[in-house]
Amino acid sequence: MNEIRLTINGMHCGACVKRVSQALERIPGAEVVNVQIGSAHVKAGDPEQLVAALAKAGYTAHPENREPR
Repeated sequence: MNEIRLTINGMHCGACVKRVSQALERIPGAEVVNVQIGSAHVKAGDPEQLVAALAKAGYTAHPENREPR
């Protein structure tokens, strides 16, 4: 399991933090360590799966140290 830090665009409030947390928690095997406005720290296997889940929830994201596609 990798420790993945994500940069997340489109978060503006506590409700966004909750929505992002819930989207990440639905991924089998993912463990959410921390979510703040603009970022998340997750233990998971595939960063692309995290990015896809957040896109489905209405946010754009990319792993830190990697440019968005």
